[in-house]
Amino acid sequence: MTTAVATRELTALDRCDRCGAQAYVRAVLQSSGGELLFCGHHARAVEANLKPLTSEWQDETQRLHEKPAVVAD
Repeated sequence: MTTAVATRELTALDRCDRCGAQAYVRAVLQSSGGELLFCGHHARAVEANLKPLTSEWQDETQRLHEKPAVVAD
């Protein structure tokens, strides 16, 4: 049996499971289907060991380098 995971963009409400900072990476575990959320720093720290155990590695760290949109008055 396979379950489709609906991927959604991570928001400011999603927090790193290690330190509580804003999460930019979601790791969905193959074994349980559970998910772990990480900030960019902690995602890099665990990626080599954790990524092979995931069914999905959603990395949105490129958003850290985006410039915010300018709102006209």
